[in-house]
Amino acid sequence: MVEDQGVARQRESPEQPREHGADTVELEYRPTVGDLSAALRARRGVSRAGRRQFWVLGVVAVVVALEAALALSGQDASVYPAIWLVACAPLVLLSPWLMARQFHRLAERQGTFRVTVTDAGVTVRTDNATTALNWVAQPRYRETADVFVMISPDRNAVGFTVLPKRAVRVPEDVDRLRAILDRNLTRV
Repeated sequence: MVEDQGVARQRESPEQPREHGADTVELEYRPTVGDLSAALRARRGVSRAGRRQFWVLGVVAVVVALEAALALSGQDASVYPAIWLVACAPLVLLSPWLMARQFHRLAERQGTFRVTVTDAGVTVRTDNATTALNWVAQPRYRETADVFVMISPDRNAVGFTVLPKRAVRVPEDVDRLRAILDRNLTRV
């Protein structure tokens, strides 16, 4: 399977990727649950649905605090908001890890990931597929302590590509990769 995301949109765009020489970073890795969990946590911060989860959790926490204040002042208070908080908080907080386990099962089937990042875009090769992404397909990125996550432009950040820092060939490549991403993408 060969997939080419964003090339048609790039041809329509008047601004072509800038060439900055032969700056290339190569990564090779087998995805881990930790890589995917870090990516999903980073993605949650830029997706509308992810931000909404935290707002809802915050509102429920405020309602629980108000109900607790009513109970302490001797008035009748409902225990239902506290039950919702106890039930929902772990799900919201653990959801990136739970989803990462599911993604990992799919990623394991792909074998070893070999990623090439240049100023023209990103190519991801696995044992079963090759995908070429230009910068238009995923125009934003977020960096965590362990990974770089390229993120699609839609409001729910449905598409993302994980670039684990542990997968670079030499430690200096992390800085080179950051420089390529900074030149071509928007940091969020």
